[in-house]
Amino acid sequence: MLKKILLLSLISFSALSQELNARVEINYQQMKSTIQYEPSIFQEMQSQIEQFMNNTRWSNDIFNQNEKIDCSLIVTLTQSTSQNVFSGNAQFQVTRPIYGTDYKSVTFQYIDQEFSFSYQPVERQMVFNEQSFTSNITAMSAYYSLMALAVDYDSFSELGGSSYIQRLFNLATISSSGGGGWSQSQNSKRNRYFLIENLQNQQLIQFRESFYKYHRLVLDDFGREPEKGREEILKILEIIQNIVTLRPNSVLINSFFDAKAQELVNIFSEGSGDEKQKAFLLLSGLDPDKTEVYRKIIRG
Repeated sequence: MLKKILLLSLISFSALSQELNARVEINYQQMKSTIQYEPSIFQEMQSQIEQFMNNTRWSNDIFNQNEKIDCSLIVTLTQSTSQNVFSGNAQFQVTRPIYGTDYKSVTFQYIDQEFSFSYQPVERQMVFNEQSFTSNITAMSAYYSLMALAVDYDSFSELGGSSYIQRLFNLATISSSGGGGWSQSQNSKRNRYFLIENLQNQQLIQFRESFYKYHRLVLDDFGREPEKGREEILKILEIIQNIVTLRPNSVLINSFFDAKAQELVNIFSEGSGDEKQKAFLLLSGLDPDKTEVYRKIIRG
C-alpha cells in the first residue's frame, strides 16, 4: 500500500512538473528522395519529438495541467539525400490565454527554413545535455521548448523570460557545429541564432518590455477597457517604430507581426476613424509585406 501511495505521489508530481503542452506534426508526403522509407519512421519521429518536449522538465517551476504552455511544431520534410538524413522547414507557434476570456493569443510564430537533421538510430534516443551538443534534432527540439517558456514568461512579467533566453543563447552557441540555422555569419540574419541575438540585444530591450505591456497590461484588460487598450497599442507600435530605425529587418520584430497581424486587424477594426487610419499607417510601415492584410482595418 505504501508503495502504491508513493507511486501515485510520484506520478502526480511528474504531472505537475512539465511545462509544455506541445503538439508535433511531421509532414513527409511531398519529400523528394530516392530512398524508400516506411511511414512508421515518421510516426516514431513525431512521437519522439513530442514526448521529448512534453516530458522534459525545463524549469524548477510547478505547472498545473491548465497552466501548461500551448505550442505547436509543424515540420515539413522536403528532401532526404542520404539514409536517415532529412531537411525541410518548421513552423513553431506559441499561444497564451487572455484573462477572463476563452481567447488564446498567438505570442510567437516563426518559420525555420533550415530544419535539417540526422535521424540515425542512436540519435532517436534524444539525449539532451545543455552543456554539450548531442544531435541537431535534440538541439532544435530543446531550442523551441525553451523558446516557448521564454516568450510566455516575458508576456506575464517584464523581462520574465531572461533566464530562458540566456539558456537559449548558450544552446545556440554550443550547437554551432550542427550546421545551418545556428550560424552567426549568415547574411539573412533570420535564423535561430539571430532570433536569440535579437532577444539578448540591448537595442531591442524596449521591444521585450513592450511585449509584456501588450499582453499583460493591454490584452488581459482589453475586454474592460477596449478604447484605452487601442490607445496603448498605438503607443507600443510607435515604440517599435523607433526600435526599427535602430535595427531594421529584425527577425524578432518580423516574427512578432507574423504572430499578431490578424489580431491587430481585429482590434483596430472596432476603433474610431482616427485610430484605424493611424494603426494602418503604422502597421503597413512596420510590416509592409502585409499591407493588404492591414488594409482591412480601414475597410472595416
